[in-house]
Amino acid sequence: MNEAIELLAEIRKDKINTKLLRDNGRIPAIVYGEKKEPLSISIDTKIIKKQIESSGFFSKQFILNINGEKHKVLPKDLQLHPVKETIVHLDFLRIGENTKVTVSVPVIFINENLCPGLKQGGVINIVRHEVEIRSPADKIPKNLEINLDGIEIGDSIHISAVELNSEVKPVISDRDFTIATLAPPTVIKEVEEKTEEETSEAETSEAEKTEEKKESNDEKKE
Repeated sequence: MNEAIELLAEIRKDKINTKLLRDNGRIPAIVYGEKKEPLSISIDTKIIKKQIESSGFFSKQFILNINGEKHKVLPKDLQLHPVKETIVHLDFLRIGENTKVTVSVPVIFINENLCPGLKQGGVINIVRHEVEIRSPADKIPKNLEINLDGIEIGDSIHISAVELNSEVKPVISDRDFTIATLAPPTVIKEVEEKTEEETSEAETSEAEKTEEKKESNDEKKE
């Protein structure tokens, strides 16, 4: 489960110019949910940007300390500038003990040193970098671990191979979907292509030598 990260926030006056707010190093945001009144707030740009740039932002739980009052939340929406790609606005959802949420959780791979397929030069082909799950707010996993121990070239890794809490369910429930496969090494093809090129060059060189020898013999006869 993710440990909640505490962030300082400030109440934002409704009439304040949001562009001016961003120019002063703060991001406008809103907190809603749990049948309570929405709160307009602002957060330090550098602090929240660091969290956004790290893996699994939308599955992280935060405790927003708003003027001394603490709110446990999950990020629900992030708006970026269409050209500059700077942060424009954030939405946070309040969560309680019984709140169930749908979030995307990042996939990580463990025991790569115990994977025979990788030792043979295989390549991990990641089909899903994140998996969408339905979970109680207090049981959201930090990530989904894919154990590569014993995985051979040509093997596929499905969601059924991931150990999940009994209350955590993948949103896709009608099939055992693939998360990753272990593909054959691409270097073999490159070596084969290089060998074919070398063979072709050798054959061309041999043909040129034969032709030169023939021309030399013809000149001697004349």
